[in-house]
Amino acid sequence: MENSLYHSIQLPGLTLPGNLLLAPLAGYTDKAFREVARSYGADFCYTEMVSAEAIARGNQKTIDLMERGEQEDLLGIQIFLAEADQGERALPGILKCSPSLIDINCGCPVPKVVKTGAGAALMQDPDKIYTLVRRLSTLTDVPVTVKIRSGWDESSINFQEAGKAAVEGGAAMVGLHARTRIQGYSGTAHWDHIAQLAKALPVPVIGSGDLFSPQAAEEMLKQTKCAGVMFARGAIGNPVIFQHTRNFLSPERDDTIADTLTAGPAERLRIGYRHLQRELYYKSEDRGCAEMKKHLSAYTKGLPDGSALRNELMRCTSGNCYRLTLQRYLQRHFGTDLPEIS
Repeated sequence: MENSLYHSIQLPGLTLPGNLLLAPLAGYTDKAFREVARSYGADFCYTEMVSAEAIARGNQKTIDLMERGEQEDLLGIQIFLAEADQGERALPGILKCSPSLIDINCGCPVPKVVKTGAGAALMQDPDKIYTLVRRLSTLTDVPVTVKIRSGWDESSINFQEAGKAAVEGGAAMVGLHARTRIQGYSGTAHWDHIAQLAKALPVPVIGSGDLFSPQAAEEMLKQTKCAGVMFARGAIGNPVIFQHTRNFLSPERDDTIADTLTAGPAERLRIGYRHLQRELYYKSEDRGCAEMKKHLSAYTKGLPDGSALRNELMRCTSGNCYRLTLQRYLQRHFGTDLPEIS
């Protein structure tokens, strides 16, 4: 495996079994989604981004977001913070959840995070990135990693400076979403920035941005020489992308079928139903059903009569309603059934 584009990643005291990662996604990467992603080939997953200050203050909702699912052996906890003392005060609460690594977010573009001096605001002050990483990395043996952006805007592209500051502070790995804060999630990711950072840093660099297919993952790995790739929006409604990418990157792949490595519409709905079952396992029916609406909107994207199906699903308030609606749709359009789930 080590001679192929698909390989493990070695960090101090931690081996990631492969290099296909699920990004931390606020409102999405809860226990249920992470478990589904892992079951379909994701090698490593992160929690939703959580507030270090909220952890330090013992906020139970925040602490709940850091808990591992029953089927999770590895888990990265991503935090956001603006001051080093927040990380120090939060660390005991973080360590209670036994993270495989702690990731510091230096890339979130959301205004309510940026205005606190956290997230992408840190791209304007690489010295502070150094300080944040240094404080945490000297207080724990758990690997500390960092996720950055290309810069604040096109006039301040400083990913290399930020990445080097993180490594000098003790970061064991650096992820780069190759867009600026001003870009948000629009425009095109600058993969050349990932290539430059991978060449410049002595630690593994994980690339992120515009990864919506196995082919894109292969191209990023080839073009940039990064150690691994981090799927974000490309995994929403399509967690099987990890399994397909692993197959696509295999030296034994059959190029005659490589382009067909995507889940068909019926299979996507069956995966979505499995996802629903995990949500309902971990949450109350009301909450689980409410939070599945955004996921099912993604699972149904591009399906025949998908708009009508989504309209029906958005009215569902129970697991049984979801089950009956999906079952009717599958039988009507594909002559197939939902999977039996115990």
